[in-house]
Amino acid sequence: MKVNIVMATYNGEKFLAEQIESIQKQTFKDWTLLIRDDGSNDQTRTIIQAFVKKDSRIHLIDSEKFDNVGVIKSFYTLVKRESADFYFFSDQDDVWLEDKLEKTLAKAQTFPSDKPLLVYTDLSVVNQNLEMMTESMIEKQSHHANTTLLQELTENTVTGGTMLINHTLAKKWTVDDNILMHDWYLALLASAMGNLVYIDRPTQLYRQHDNNVLGARTWTKRMKKWLKPHLLLEKYWWLITESQKQARHLLQFDLSKQNKEMIIAYTSLLEQPLSRRYAALKKYDFKKNRLFHTLVFRGLILTKIGYRRK
Repeated sequence: MKVNIVMATYNGEKFLAEQIESIQKQTFKDWTLLIRDDGSNDQTRTIIQAFVKKDSRIHLIDSEKFDNVGVIKSFYTLVKRESADFYFFSDQDDVWLEDKLEKTLAKAQTFPSDKPLLVYTDLSVVNQNLEMMTESMIEKQSHHANTTLLQELTENTVTGGTMLINHTLAKKWTVDDNILMHDWYLALLASAMGNLVYIDRPTQLYRQHDNNVLGARTWTKRMKKWLKPHLLLEKYWWLITESQKQARHLLQFDLSKQNKEMIIAYTSLLEQPLSRRYAALKKYDFKKNRLFHTLVFRGLILTKIGYRRK
């Protein structure tokens, strides 16, 4: 069994060594860590190279190419670089619990390898000093974890740093444009054509700090949005329209009739007259994980307040 861990780095010198060390401490030892740096201008590459010299399982990929292509393209490049049975995704600033690989692999091996598979877990949110802030990010932010295509079309609960994908799913990942985030898109693929599986336990410490690409929701972040309602409205519409673009990629695959019809209904919602928008919401029960966000989502779909077609 070949297991690859892929890590994308960018100016991660502050916490990177601690994360790599947590990978080295895993109870499952037979892994390869592939790292692509995205043009860091701090000591990130120097730190990686020091680990490479001491651990033959760790590799710095494209070390002479430091184009800043972003996190999605970096992870895509790493997954396509070298085949494996299973792939884990690692952020540069978290800490993995020692049995993360072992527990997730054990779960993954109970599912057929010829179907796309994504297994993900809960995570605990900590501050930059690893002091506990939230024991369960899923419970705090999403109320429940998504495991179906219907749920994932409108809202993602998969955090990339907790997930495993199998080779069958990796082969179906063929686009890195017009997707909101690689973890969300891969979750859509898995739920549409295979299995999206959740393990209800944290397997990592998710470090919350000022430089997160995407971070846990905090009251400070929420207050900043509520103080500028016009920006909040724009953000809602951006999320709806971009999630529709992302879901359209699925239509290139051989899907069940039910899943194809549901995806078409979701991605064409805003093109329909009011009566059909209402009928689609009622038929498929498109919603968010929390009641308040569902009310906002459905209200915007029905009224199209603030919607600007692009």
